[in-house]
Amino acid sequence: MKKKLFVITFCLLAIFSANAQSISKNTIGLRFGDNNGIGGEFSYQRKLGNINRLELNLGLRNDFEDFKATALYEWVWKLEGHFNWYAGAGGGLINSSGTAIFGAGVIGIEYNFDIPLLISLDYRPEIGITRSYDGFHSDFGLGIRYQF
Repeated sequence: MKKKLFVITFCLLAIFSANAQSISKNTIGLRFGDNNGIGGEFSYQRKLGNINRLELNLGLRNDFEDFKATALYEWVWKLEGHFNWYAGAGGGLINSSGTAIFGAGVIGIEYNFDIPLLISLDYRPEIGITRSYDGFHSDFGLGIRYQF
């Protein structure tokens, strides 16, 4: 039984490794979404491994008095051609009507152009942990990023 489990695990790892597409070392750009009243975000992604990356987002409003900062650890898989899909988890800090922390997940699809441009569409469910941002929140976003 252990040998079968080892063989199945090895085959799955080989499949995921073969389907991994090269992730850009860095991307920077904008993520447009509701962001729970904050609006668009500045976005930065940093490659950590062959199929993982770190995404950092910062949304600002009202002369920088209101902000939302989010950090996500993501896994990226190749779909077909220039399309990838990704999923991840993380959290953040928001200051809008009081400071609060939240946990977040993300799932999305992206298109990697032949030029250094990456466009993505994602869904980010968030769960507020503190009183001013408690409960479940949803955030859909469109990202446009420069790859370098």
